[in-house]
Amino acid sequence: MSDVKGTEHLVPRIAFEDIEPKLKELFRPRVERLGYLGEFFRVMSAQPETMLGYFTITESLKKALPDNFTEIISLSISSRLGNLYEQYQNEQLSRKLGFSDEWIREALEGQGASQLFDAKEKAVQDYAIAAALRSGRDVEAEFEALVKAVGPEQAIAVVWLVIRTVSHAIISNTLQLASPVKSIFAV
Repeated sequence: MSDVKGTEHLVPRIAFEDIEPKLKELFRPRVERLGYLGEFFRVMSAQPETMLGYFTITESLKKALPDNFTEIISLSISSRLGNLYEQYQNEQLSRKLGFSDEWIREALEGQGASQLFDAKEKAVQDYAIAAALRSGRDVEAEFEALVKAVGPEQAIAVVWLVIRTVSHAIISNTLQLASPVKSIFAV
């Protein structure tokens, strides 16, 4: 076993300029907005077709679900699976979208028990946490409550976003990706 920390010595981080042209054009608006291309994209673009599919799923789910559902799922799962890379970025995004720090904390730590989340948001969070932590097993009650709360089409979009968020955690944790931003709660 190597004494070297991180995985940069195992998997190269691709410079934005060297990324496959089709991906480069997709990522350009993000780079222009943020001023950087995140390490996740720099590593995972080693498989351009797969990265294109992943990016397409991510973007399509932004259209399928409202921001509050997306952020509840991303924050609830990333905090529980230790994916600080995604957690910190979604804390920042949630704040930009106008969600209060109290709301963000509820997504990070709560189980939908406070009065901050409405019934739909609670159903989304309860299912997302249960599915992520139980690998989709024994979640019939949470899934039924989700479908009743948001309907079958949005429930399936929630399932897809849970899958996407869990896969992001596995990737980020395996590759030990450092978050490009700090937690909004860091002092």
